[in-house]
Amino acid sequence: MTSPEVAPAPPLTFVIFGATGDLTRRLLIPTLINMTHNGLVGDDLHVLGIGIEPGNVEMLLERLDAFLKTSGDIEDQERKAAWQSLRKRISYISGDFTQNAVYKSIADYLSHAPSANAAFYFAVPPSFFGDIAEKLSENGLTDETTGAFRRIAIEKPFGHDLASAQALNARLLNHAEESQIYRIDHFLGKETVQNIMTTRFANMMIEALWNNNYIDHVQITAAELVDVGLRGKFYDATGALRDMVPNHLFQLLAMVAMEPLNSFDAESIRNEKAKVLKALRHYSREEATQNGVRGAYAAGPLAGRDLPAYTETADIAPDSDTETFVALKLLVDTWRWAGVPFYLRTGKRMAERKTEIFIQFKCVPHSIFAARGARTQPNKLVIAIQPEENIRLLVMAKTPGLDREGIRLREVPLDVGLANAFADARRRIAYERLLLDLIDGDPTLFVRRDEVEAQWQWIDGVRAAWEAAGLTPKPYGAGSWGPSAAIALTERDGVHWHD
Repeated sequence: MTSPEVAPAPPLTFVIFGATGDLTRRLLIPTLINMTHNGLVGDDLHVLGIGIEPGNVEMLLERLDAFLKTSGDIEDQERKAAWQSLRKRISYISGDFTQNAVYKSIADYLSHAPSANAAFYFAVPPSFFGDIAEKLSENGLTDETTGAFRRIAIEKPFGHDLASAQALNARLLNHAEESQIYRIDHFLGKETVQNIMTTRFANMMIEALWNNNYIDHVQITAAELVDVGLRGKFYDATGALRDMVPNHLFQLLAMVAMEPLNSFDAESIRNEKAKVLKALRHYSREEATQNGVRGAYAAGPLAGRDLPAYTETADIAPDSDTETFVALKLLVDTWRWAGVPFYLRTGKRMAERKTEIFIQFKCVPHSIFAARGARTQPNKLVIAIQPEENIRLLVMAKTPGLDREGIRLREVPLDVGLANAFADARRRIAYERLLLDLIDGDPTLFVRRDEVEAQWQWIDGVRAAWEAAGLTPKPYGAGSWGPSAAIALTERDGVHWHD
């Protein structure tokens, strides 16, 4: 195992509800192996898996061994050694999450564990979140009066509308303090997402221009190549709007639009993000239909394969009106952003896998080069989040030449490829940072209750308006950038999507 970059995290029992599930074997255990390998956690980290499936720890370890051998997570000897070290500190309790017997067993385990500190990770369907929190509380497992910390981590979705989000938050907060609850949006753990704040607040020349005097519009895209796959039942009840917008896309929007901070601390950051989300303009029915587009992918070829339409997919009703694509125009009603449109789009089976933030500045008010035949273009800033992390500023430069027949200008990129610029720095996967922050008790990159509810309030208003107006998904071809209506959404403002 390698030497740690920083001191290892505090001692902890990491309790995973849903230990035999996909999230545990695919993300949580590989992340803990990385953290063990890199010395970010020590031998005082113990893992207690809780699962509904009968069996003992040998059953769990055999399943994890089989997955890790084929996943590539322990290919080299150092990672194998890290896994063997972590493997010795894993235990398993089988039982029903809704029954007290499981929690009494957890309490007994923690009473004999090397440390009474515990983080409870809900790697289970959201329908279990409230029940588990209630049982933890009833059995004294969220009590911090002894001096040990007790934390709860939950994955999105945080509800499926405002009412369910409020009910979930109320139930969680009946049994734990807000400071104990860590709502995970893995996008916030990505290095480039955090670099949004650095780009703005550590660079005077950029932050000075970061307002409606100089920025024409902002685009945020989260495009996927994949279709719904085996998630048909979940996806048909959810759709692109609820699956991606009130978490990933709104969190990116909030980080772009937030006001400067007094200090770089969790509450200051989350306060400013919440203000942005509460400042999103709520639309009338007519405005919601004018400023939104729904789409569903049609049958067609992609990457050499003929693929079925969304409504021909397993577990999807043939007459489903669920969208697999959504495009939105939003307005943030603050002094800084008055009049600046924010265009958001996300969808499945699109032209490429891409998540990026595109900021177009306004044109120069007067071009001194026009009389010599030169044409200027507005500056652009592109913050690429995946598949590659990159920050690119597009500026105008003169094309070399004698200029006897006129001046020629050309847009040239100033690139900051983070992988190259920081080739000597260790790259972290999002979950590694998030789990370390959970253990350290740093809530900066986690979503607070008021952010969740502000996001859902806006989404509910748009969904209700679309339903009342009968706005149905428009078909789009596999490998495209969505339905033509999405192009019209921006072009009527004189804007083109950054494809």
